[in-house]
Amino acid sequence: MEIIAIQGHRKEGSGKTEAARIRRNDQVPAVLYKSGGGGSTQFALNQADLRPLVFTSKFKMAEISLNGQTHKCIVKDIQFHPVTEQVLHIDFLELVPGVKFKASVPLRFAGTAPGVKAGGKFIPTIRQINILTTPEKAVDEVIADISTMELGSTIRVRDIATQEGVEITNNGAVPIALIEIPRALKGAK
Repeated sequence: MEIIAIQGHRKEGSGKTEAARIRRNDQVPAVLYKSGGGGSTQFALNQADLRPLVFTSKFKMAEISLNGQTHKCIVKDIQFHPVTEQVLHIDFLELVPGVKFKASVPLRFAGTAPGVKAGGKFIPTIRQINILTTPEKAVDEVIADISTMELGSTIRVRDIATQEGVEITNNGAVPIALIEIPRALKGAK
């Protein structure tokens, strides 16, 4: 799992005027929530430091240095500007060793489906999977094996094999991918 180091800066006040002042300085207002309802800390981050954490398809953790302490956390929520797509506000959830947290990670497909080799079209229906895990067992992606998929077959959430300590919270009956039979092959039958 890739961890991005970010330097946090103390925030003087709170409210709209303080947030506007922070944004004028090319920074982003941020909040760090403690796991288990232990309160929150408000601070600011440099806009450029967030780029490798936010604008990626991968799931990454952040190590935020703030007031001489380092906090290992994940992104909980992000607010973007509707036109420029610049980050306006970001919330983090601090991870506590041994305490489970929820995350949404990318779903990747591995293997070659025999149905695709036979002329079918592979259609993924889900790109993200929700997991419940501890910081020690956290994964940056979930991989589904498609090497047994034939023409017209579907693979579901319950068919995904995960590593120990990672629990998928999506409904097991939801399809994640299918192999569509093309019209040319349907007419040949």
